Amino acid sequence: MTYSAFSVFLSVLVATGAAAIDFEVVDTPHDGGGSLTLRWEPVARSAVAESVISLGLFRTDGSGEPRGKRADLAFGDSTFFDERLTNGQRYTYEIEAVFPSTITVLARAEGTPSLQWFRTDRIAVFFGVVLFTGLLLWFTYHARSGRQMFIRRIAGLEAVDEAIGRATEMGKPIMYIPGISSMEDVATIASVQILAQVAKKAGEYGTRLMVPNRDPIVMAVAQEIVKESYNQIGRPDLYIQDDIYYVTYSQFGYAAAVSGIMLRERPAANFLLGMFYAESLILSETGNTTGAIQIAGTDSDAQLPFFITSCDYTLIGEELYAASVYLSREPMLLGSLKAQDFAKAAVLALILIGTLLSIAGDTQFAGAFR
Repeated sequence: MTYSAFSVFLSVLVATGAAAIDFEVVDTPHDGGGSLTLRWEPVARSAVAESVISLGLFRTDGSGEPRGKRADLAFGDSTFFDERLTNGQRYTYEIEAVFPSTITVLARAEGTPSLQWFRTDRIAVFFGVVLFTGLLLWFTYHARSGRQMFIRRIAGLEAVDEAIGRATEMGKPIMYIPGISSMEDVATIASVQILAQVAKKAGEYGTRLMVPNRDPIVMAVAQEIVKESYNQIGRPDLYIQDDIYYVTYSQFGYAAAVSGIMLRERPAANFLLGMFYAESLILSETGNTTGAIQIAGTDSDAQLPFFITSCDYTLIGEELYAASVYLSREPMLLGSLKAQDFAKAAVLALILIGTLLSIAGDTQFAGAFR
């Protein structure tokens, strides 16, 4: 077919409302609205003739805005994603071919973006949330009813009473270091929860508790937690605000200052729980030289070897998160911990099943979780 004949052919198709190529505009699935997905039959040069200069995508909407160009298309393109659209408004798209002496519309289609309330491609996530919520309610109910629930013994937490008792017998203080991160860190949140339980036990024994802080926000939280813990056991007179203080925001300045406090005050028990970085070995080695019982814990893999080497007990990874539940046995927290354990077991089982089925050549099971 010559260029002239092909151009006339396309013109006739457009004039009669037909399309030279298959073209569809659909609402983008599984999104929050405001977008359309355009799909068309790839245009090959051999099909349109060598004289085509360029291909363009144009859009018209019903808001009165002039027709505008959305993109330059390459031969072989077949999709386009248009976003930042108005939900419920109808948009008209045209694919144009530019010839040396004329412009021809190869295809025209319309579409309207809309909001999807549910993402059907994440059904597996939905059922996972429902399952976890059911486990959470189930275990919380049984914990509140007084049913005993098994929690794996953690040596470092079993030694908390021993460490505080030793400090009491020796007439020496306890030092609690909540890490050097901010309250935005999960490890710091877990640490201040453990601090509440340590403060209660220290208050019961009447033992002085020192909490040096690197972050002023963490200091304020620690002060309130210790004060409330003393109030709960009926010993508000033991709270000394000056024992929970801000040192410095400098990482190694903080490490040097706390090391100096250890050497001067000689605490009988050191708790290093939270997020630590390069200063971890400085603090733990200094405490080790003073002869104190040291219980450390962090979720930082890089610092765990230093704590394991220089401390008496070390909480590894998620043991830090479970510590407050382990010490307090509060029903709501206990139910949450047990639900998480069962959910993790379920995920591991699904991974194992999916692996075995994939080895056997079945991909449908794994595809359901994509």
